[in-house]
Amino acid sequence: MTWKTIARIQSEGYEALVKALGPEDAARFIRSYDSGSGDYTKERKEILGKKSVKQIGEEILKLQKSL
Repeated sequence: MTWKTIARIQSEGYEALVKALGPEDAARFIRSYDSGSGDYTKERKEILGKKSVKQIGEEILKLQKSL
């Protein structure tokens, strides 16, 4: 597998959007992108702590059953 630069990935991604959506809608899609705010890694650690994937899955199943 050949590694691509970020610039190349962005170029190919935009080309794919233009092909799928047309130039105007591709530009509208890009303008609608919102990267959000905050520090995801810090917030994830605060919320999840040192829980394992299994523990998180069990909590999700428990919550789903209660709904």
